[in-house]
Amino acid sequence: MLKIVVCVSGGGTNLQAILDAIDSGKITNTEVLAVISNNVGAKALERAEAHGIPGILMTPKAYPDRECFNKAFTEKMCELSPDLVVLAGFLVKIPEEMVAKFSNRIVNIHPSLIPSFCGVGYYGLKVHEKVLERGAKVTGATVHFVNEGMDEGPIIAQKAVEVLQDDTPEVLQRRVMEQAEWILLPQAIDDIANNRLVVENGRVKRSSQAL
Repeated sequence: MLKIVVCVSGGGTNLQAILDAIDSGKITNTEVLAVISNNVGAKALERAEAHGIPGILMTPKAYPDRECFNKAFTEKMCELSPDLVVLAGFLVKIPEEMVAKFSNRIVNIHPSLIPSFCGVGYYGLKVHEKVLERGAKVTGATVHFVNEGMDEGPIIAQKAVEVLQDDTPEVLQRRVMEQAEWILLPQAIDDIANNRLVVENGRVKRSSQAL
């Protein structure tokens, strides 16, 4: 059984997609241990409570400095001891110590086709604003393992989404979520839970040892 902790900053639509996929059997062999959010009013915490899952608030604002927060955050994750950490719209940089302790055990969903529109400053609605500013015809989403860089870890899966002429950032964001994010992230978790993936030489490959 793959035990996961999901980290979310906002509404938790990707969290909901994970919970729905577990309930429907699209994700198997998986249990959500806890949901962590850095925002007091995050709807994600309500979604966790509705599913009987512990919700944990950990905000950098509650600590004297970022170093203290990083230490507490890493200690809390080690205490929970998940097999996989899932960043489902989490706008806090993961401490390097945590990345080291959970090497190839942290995954993130990013709302673009990495390496386009990613890195520092590219998060949330800002990604879709930049896609439209550049006049891109295709965008999408990427699930990747997290390393010390920003959106630089090994890519697990990607899915393209068409950009339409009359799109606003909000409309495009919703389409990317519906057509890519809510599909890719549950699939990736199920693949990891059933040993279908392996990381070799910095690249993700399908495993011959799948359950």
